[in-house]
Amino acid sequence: MSQNIAIIFAGGSGARMGSGLPKQFLEVTGKPIIIHTLDIFEEHEAIDKIYIACKEEYIPRLKRLIDKFRITKVAGIVPGGTSGQDSIFQAVRLAYQENSADDIVLIHDGVRPHVANEVINADIACVKEHGSAITCTPLFETPVVSTDGVTIEDVPPREHFFTAQAPQCFYLGDVFEAHQRVREVNPSYQGIVDTCSLMKSLGREVVMVKGNRGNIKVTTPEDLYLFHGLVQYHEVEQIFGFGDKEVAASLKK
Repeated sequence: MSQNIAIIFAGGSGARMGSGLPKQFLEVTGKPIIIHTLDIFEEHEAIDKIYIACKEEYIPRLKRLIDKFRITKVAGIVPGGTSGQDSIFQAVRLAYQENSADDIVLIHDGVRPHVANEVINADIACVKEHGSAITCTPLFETPVVSTDGVTIEDVPPREHFFTAQAPQCFYLGDVFEAHQRVREVNPSYQGIVDTCSLMKSLGREVVMVKGNRGNIKVTTPEDLYLFHGLVQYHEVEQIFGFGDKEVAASLKK
């Protein structure tokens, strides 16, 4: 029987946050952001294992946190590589060595700590049906095109634009093979910003899954304040029991 494996990238430096500590280790309501993220996959009944790519010098700290907060599904931690995609490859490779190529992997940012359970379920179902699942949300702002960054050259229709988020999900064998092929001709992953663009660079078809708008990536102080508010909201919804229905309804729209 195939497994569902979360692969978490936790290699950020925190430069845009303006703190000396990598942003994934900043605490919000008493827990580091990376633990908030890991908790989602730890508590999700469909997730079997977790692999993490982490900055090498912070692996001992991460291990202590995993023990402290009782994250039991972690099957391996690997040092990050020379780039974000290289780091993800290191974790994908370890997962590939220890599991089946037919397992599903959900590649997720360690600083994206508010993805909904319903989105994870939809991602897994989409991979089973289509072989891929890229979590996306519609673009609610007006997009503009500007080559020089000063003058607006075009205002394309907003309904054609979406924002790619995470998890980005595939069969383990497919994503491992894709990394190997790209690394042969583009070892520095030039122009590859995520697993979606990795697959598209090889001409692969990828399918969108609608994500929840609270699935933010915490990269700036403003994001940190927003996530703090989302955590407080989640605590209220747990008490009164209204949150899950609202999220499920929003994903169906």
